[in-house]
Order: sequence, then C-alpha cells, then structure tokens
Amino acid sequence: MTGQPTAPIKDGLAWIRQTSRCSPYPAWPRPASGRSTLMRSRPRPGAGFTHICATSRRGRFWIRRKTDSKRVRAKLAEVKAEIRRRRCLPIPDQGRWLAAVIRGHQAYYAVPGNSDAVNAFRTQVIRHWRTALRHRSQRTRINWARMNRIATRWIPQTRTVHPFPQARFAATHPR
Repeated sequence: MTGQPTAPIKDGLAWIRQTSRCSPYPAWPRPASGRSTLMRSRPRPGAGFTHICATSRRGRFWIRRKTDSKRVRAKLAEVKAEIRRRRCLPIPDQGRWLAAVIRGHQAYYAVPGNSDAVNAFRTQVIRHWRTALRHRSQRTRINWARMNRIATRWIPQTRTVHPFPQARFAATHPR
C-alpha cells in the first residue's frame, strides 16, 4: 500500500484532497448588499465549455456554458487545413463534408446560451470555404452573393439542439 496515508480514518479525506486536481471555487466574502456570492465566481473551463455564472433575462441565476475558445481555434485550424486540401473537389462533395462537420459541432456545443459561439463557428467555416473556393482560379466568380447561395444550400443553420438540464432531468425522473 504505497502512497496510501497512514493517518487515522477521520483524516482519510486529507489524502484525497492532496491528490485531487480539482480546484474549489474561491470562498468569496459575502457582500453587504446580501446578494449571492455565486455571482462573483470566475469562469471555469471543463468538458469543452467555459462555465460562467450568469443571470437570465428574467433575472434568475443559471450557469452559462460557452464554447472553450482554445478548442474552437484548434478545430477551425483543422477545418481550414482540410478545406484547403479538398478545395479542388466539386462543390457538392465539399458541401456534404462541411455539413457533416457543422452538424457534429452542433451536436455537442449547441446548448442553451451558446448559440452565438455556434453561429460564429459556422460563419468562420463559411469564410474559410469562400477563401478556398476563390483560390481555385485566378478569375474567380465567388463573390458573397454567390457564396451565400452555396452556404444556404449546403451548410445547415445553427439551432439549439439540447434542452436545458432541468428539462432533461424532469424527463428521466418524473414525479
């Protein structure tokens, strides 16, 4: 039993606390106004999202999930390189592949409160695709009017795929 603590049972959690990589939220002092201290917590990354304490439009507390910017940048770099590699293929083939990429991104990241980030990913993919199509020839005919028609034809619109966690919990645990 190497690495195990030799402390008594009552201090058994001390070893777990020492080896855990989780960092607890800081203990903020309660403000004099009586408002919740949760509103002051810092954003925390996790599972591809940055979790942010926020308020809804009605003023209720909720934990907002926003796409982690490092993951978006890495994925956009991968997609850009692959678009460049596939740019000589016919537009329908490229469109089918990009539609699958966008659908996969939406399947994971399209949660309530994250529609701006999902829509920004779609917009950036379209911009990279337009650049690649313009580089196929010196006399390009891909202006924004034509690119918008191509994108409308092949790239799916963004939408929130997942429900709020309360709705999902209520569906699996009816009263």
